[in-house]
Amino acid sequence: MAAVFQGLKVIDSATFVAGPAAAVILADFGADVVKIEPVGVGDPQRVLGRLPNLPKADHNYAWTVAARSKRTLGLDLKTETGRTILGQLVRSADVFITNQSPASRTRLGISYEQLSEINPRLVYAALTGYGETGPEAERPGFDAHAYWARSGLADNVRPDLESSPAAPTLGMGDQPTAVTLYAGIVTALLHRERTGRGSYVTSSLLANGVWSNAASIQAVLCGGEIQYRLPRKATRNALTCFYRCADDRWFMISLVQEERDWPRFCDAIDRSALIEDSRFSALATRRANAAELVALLDDLFASRISSDWQRIFQAADLTAAIVAKAGDLVGDDQMYHAGALVRAEWMPGRGAIVDSPFRISGVTKRPPSPAPELGQHSGEILEELGYSDEEIARLKVSGVVG
Repeated sequence: MAAVFQGLKVIDSATFVAGPAAAVILADFGADVVKIEPVGVGDPQRVLGRLPNLPKADHNYAWTVAARSKRTLGLDLKTETGRTILGQLVRSADVFITNQSPASRTRLGISYEQLSEINPRLVYAALTGYGETGPEAERPGFDAHAYWARSGLADNVRPDLESSPAAPTLGMGDQPTAVTLYAGIVTALLHRERTGRGSYVTSSLLANGVWSNAASIQAVLCGGEIQYRLPRKATRNALTCFYRCADDRWFMISLVQEERDWPRFCDAIDRSALIEDSRFSALATRRANAAELVALLDDLFASRISSDWQRIFQAADLTAAIVAKAGDLVGDDQMYHAGALVRAEWMPGRGAIVDSPFRISGVTKRPPSPAPELGQHSGEILEELGYSDEEIARLKVSGVVG
């Protein structure tokens, strides 16, 4: 069966995670994605994995996440010839993705107004840090700032009011934002199917951060007040808490239907006497004595390894989980059943890759292929546009194409 987006032509002119990741999802479902890169140095995401505090690996994992299953064209958009070549690509394209600021798009000749004149059926997807208009429209923003810090998420997830905010992992806001951008693109494609016209899709890291923090922000909009977490040993609720196990791994329990689950929880941990203990038997006293219950459970959870507790809680049908490390996931079969990981024999190490996070019955996803080398497909793409070998050679010598 043909992939759902077979024949769909996508130009990925974005960089730094969210925009390129949206294009990866389109490629997974069969789209022909051409990645536009600066001549010579290429996309800066090629060297992102060299930054301090990021995982170290011989394979360029950051570039794989951003560019797998794409073709690449090195193109200098600051030259008239480079913009002419881009215009030729746009003429037959279905989707164009950028994360340049509004003013930069106009300077480079790649604004929606400029490209839609070439192709009125073009779906133009623009991602910014802080939105298309307003005093911060031109402000650059990574997900650590626009999604994580500015949205209030970095403040809300602190373990307690005195703790400093935690920095997000690479792409933690970008990857979900990519799914939003993909959703906008697909919605615009349906709109085009019904109207025959392309459209201008916009999203921002800020809007996606606010969406992720919607419950807290809506509470404040309604006149509410944020309840910051208290330190573990002074927590409001011992049954939505983390506990350290005998193997030095953390175990998280989340008994949100506390009245129903309290007797079952006590039986599962072999502490049935707690069910009628006057300190904990009622919801109000259990909350009032939460610190005392945490101390008791700290001793209990420290007596067994995390996998033992996992089995106990699963058998009792109670919501809990071991706090995983990234290394735990590579040998976890459930990751493949869930579609989180997919086999890729060309990938060094475990022969697997992180997949886009959904499947559709009756629709084939294309097996992922390696991220391209710089300029790997430049000649091939120009040939498809009608350029001769001699013309391609001259373009490369002049530095317009890489």
